Amino acid sequence: MPKRILVGTVVSDKPDKTVVVKVERKVKHPLYGKIIRRSKKYHAHDESNAFKAGETVRIEETAPISKLKTWKVVDRVQAGKAAAVEADV
Repeated sequence: MPKRILVGTVVSDKPDKTVVVKVERKVKHPLYGKIIRRSKKYHAHDESNAFKAGETVRIEETAPISKLKTWKVVDRVQAGKAAAVEADV
């Protein structure tokens, strides 16, 4: 059976070797027909703590690693928006 792969945005990288990824999907409302956004957060394994908040990443389903982690980060899709730092001259 193939493993599911999802694309989402890292919302937290505070736990050690873990990132929290928010995945959004669009669904049609069953009665009104309007397209609405639904989101879910997944805890994904990040062995080297390489991914930071704001980055778009691809996650893959794996065997359970801990109580909450059943996903691992495969790669970075897009880098996050880094804050500009001005140097004193």
